[in-house]
Amino acid sequence: MKFDPDAYPTIKPDVAQSWIVSPDHLSYTFKLRPGVKFHDGTTLTSEDVKATFDRIRNPPENVVSVRKAQFEDIAEIQAPDPLTVVFKLSAPNSSMLITLASPWNCLYSAAKIKQDPRWPEKNVLGTGPFRFAEHVAGSHWVGKRFEDYFEPGKPYLNGFRIQFMRGAAMVNALQGGQIMAEFRGLSPAERDRLKSAMGDRIVIAESPWLCKLDVFFNNKKPPYDDVRVRRALSLAVDRWTGAEAMSRTAFVRAVGAALRPGYDLAISDKELERFPGFGRDIAAARAEARRLLKEAGQEDLKFRLLTRSVPMPFTPVSIYLIDQWR
Repeated sequence: MKFDPDAYPTIKPDVAQSWIVSPDHLSYTFKLRPGVKFHDGTTLTSEDVKATFDRIRNPPENVVSVRKAQFEDIAEIQAPDPLTVVFKLSAPNSSMLITLASPWNCLYSAAKIKQDPRWPEKNVLGTGPFRFAEHVAGSHWVGKRFEDYFEPGKPYLNGFRIQFMRGAAMVNALQGGQIMAEFRGLSPAERDRLKSAMGDRIVIAESPWLCKLDVFFNNKKPPYDDVRVRRALSLAVDRWTGAEAMSRTAFVRAVGAALRPGYDLAISDKELERFPGFGRDIAAARAEARRLLKEAGQEDLKFRLLTRSVPMPFTPVSIYLIDQWR
């Protein structure tokens, strides 16, 4: 099966040139592109890929791997030659390609990891078109053109500078031309203000979010180890009314499941409504939630909700959740 960057856009084309899946789905063989260099001038090989994923699936002492469970089906990683890496699975896993392609799986230098297993925690060393130049916490991030990038003539830019800002400062910087793009998302009011002020000088792209908002409970700690409590808290949230209400103040507007709402393979609203917590009859759902809490002995449940310090969209969503649970 030949690698198609359009079909699998998250598989990094600067590293994987082609891949083959065995008929029994227990072996994934990747052929690496020759001549790819790390920003320190060393050549990337299959040993670097192997060391990277071995570190994720079987982290050394004092290294925490939050994605270890995703790679449990990998029994062995082989590097038979400098440009070939083979992932051997203990059982077929239909999600393995997308798991391997995750953008969180930054490739690290095997030599650097051997030198210090915790080296990647405070150092940046990639193979992309821009190399790390500077980071000032809370201020900015700077990347410079990597002259030894494997594609001649690229990148087209000499570098980039990312400014960390939020709220009114960010909107003012966009309107004033100090920054060229914003990637976290705008509220509807901010969007309308910029469009009114800038007209054709600004382009705003809108679509259902490619991310999802999750609420996690520690199911190893009472009372959240009781499935009735977790189910009750899910049932209590009116997702449909929430999406409509929050769409007026945030870029939260679609109710969906694992796949992006509107995608051809995504579950339909009618099918989604059959799942607990996604029904349209919120009165019935909350009655069931109260019954479950009473049955679990948690009618007077109190807890704190911890959320991210990124105002859009986490603050409005968190406020809505608290309102629903109250």
